[in-house]
Amino acid sequence: MPSKVDMIDARRVILAALTEDVGGTDLEGGDITSSSVIPADLRFKGVMQARHEMVVSGLPVAAEAFHMVVPEARFAAKVSDGQKVAAGTVLAEIEGPARGLLTAERTALNLLQLMSGIATVTAQYAEKIAGTGCTLLDTRKTIPGLRKLSKYATTCGGASNHRMGLYDGVLIKDNHIAVCGGVGAAVRAAKSAGHPNIEAECDTLEQVAEAVEAGADIVLLDNMGPDMLRQAVALVAKRCKTEASGGVTLDTIRAIAETGVDFVSVGRITQSAPAVDIGLDWS
Repeated sequence: MPSKVDMIDARRVILAALTEDVGGTDLEGGDITSSSVIPADLRFKGVMQARHEMVVSGLPVAAEAFHMVVPEARFAAKVSDGQKVAAGTVLAEIEGPARGLLTAERTALNLLQLMSGIATVTAQYAEKIAGTGCTLLDTRKTIPGLRKLSKYATTCGGASNHRMGLYDGVLIKDNHIAVCGGVGAAVRAAKSAGHPNIEAECDTLEQVAEAVEAGADIVLLDNMGPDMLRQAVALVAKRCKTEASGGVTLDTIRAIAETGVDFVSVGRITQSAPAVDIGLDWS
């Protein structure tokens, strides 16, 4: 099951998007089209509908976008986040004052389409490694400002969250290693600082051995092919966890997972997932 949406963060994103769209803080008056052509007392009733197969994510966010403009709007979700739906499925019914709902429409759809797109692509990757015992992870390769919503969406598609940011997990990358003078030195420095769950990126088997001996909790096996991954897993011998990363695609992820790694992380699921097509139509 997906984790819960951080609604405080979601409201920050929604307010920024609405303000951008209406050109200021007047969330209703700033929509000059709706205020010009829609009578103030006219009510709107519509349905959000999937236009192709998808995994849904972001319905609470879409609902909040409408409620921030029209607090009294009725938003009735007909499916749940994390649910795979067919083309034509009604995702939600919306009813309320037409002006405000039309002002919020694009923001609600943009976020729902983006998040559902991430969930849909994530599910495709998760399905590829089903039964291998390997866990799919997301990364920090997210659209700036949308980190939490994007990572929530990956959980809707079946992934687990890697660290949220630089503040909640030590991941020693190649440039850290270069500056520090070696992966072992970097791992020992992080351990001396008292940080738990230290992960170190390794490009070679020699680095893997060095990181494990220094006490790394996870070794990130970067851009290694299946043969080299199997060698790395054997070298680690369960002394720590292993994560494969770098250039992972739908065509390669199964073979990677079958090498025995504990995790495989995929930047594509948040970095380049296409938005899905969702319509909002008058009913």
